[in-house]
Amino acid sequence: MDEFNNRMDAQRNILNVINSQIDKKEELCGLSKKAIERWIVANQINSESAVCKILYLISEKLFFLANKSQEQISEEYRIVSSEISRLKFDLEKAIR
Repeated sequence: MDEFNNRMDAQRNILNVINSQIDKKEELCGLSKKAIERWIVANQINSESAVCKILYLISEKLFFLANKSQEQISEEYRIVSSEISRLKFDLEKAIR
């Protein structure tokens, strides 16, 4: 259950970064590919921007963690978790 909480905390933190630092008419409500696509269209954001590319990478990594959450924590799981932390830092830099 701890892995689930860590993954959910990561998602909340990333959504908070986006929604508190980017002033748009519609907030990002999730980190699935479809939620990101909806946010991009609703806010007329360039889908090739650094922020969007980073969000898609984070989405892929979180999807991996979600599929691995029932397994024993592997080194690969730890690596992907670390990559998400790095991508969050990159996201904060891209927003500035």
